[in-house]
Amino acid sequence: MDIAIPEKQYFKIGEVSEILDVEPYVLRYWESEFKILKPTRTRARQRLYHKRDLELLMEIKHLLYDEKFTIAGAKKRLQEMKKLAAAEKKAKKTGKKKVEAQAAEVNPTVSEGDMDYKEILQDIKKELKELRAILEG
Repeated sequence: MDIAIPEKQYFKIGEVSEILDVEPYVLRYWESEFKILKPTRTRARQRLYHKRDLELLMEIKHLLYDEKFTIAGAKKRLQEMKKLAAAEKKAKKTGKKKVEAQAAEVNPTVSEGDMDYKEILQDIKKELKELRAILEG
C-alpha cells in the first residue's frame, strides 16, 4: 500500500477519512471492533489519530479490502502480527547476545568492535525468516 502519510503529529477523523479513502463512520466502526485502535480525544471528545494509528488503520483496510479478511480474521491476523513483531524483537535482542557469546567462545580475544556485524545481521535475518515461517505455517 502506497499511501503517503503527511508529516503531522495528530490527524482528525476527517483527515484520516480522506487519506484512507473511507467514510468516517467506517473508522468509528473499526475503532469499536479493533480494541487495539485507540485514538486520543480532545476535551471536546474529537478523535485525534497518531501516525501509528494511521499505519494500523492502513493495515486494517488492507486486510479487509484487499486480502478479503472478515473482521474476526483481521483481528486474528493482527494478533499474529503483534506476536511476530514481539518474537522478532526478542530474537534480535537474544540473537546478538548469542552470536557475541559464540564469538567469544571461538576466539576469546575478539573484541565487540572486531566482530563482523554484517554476518551477525545475516544470521539474525535467517533466524527471523525461519521463525516467521513457523508462525505463519
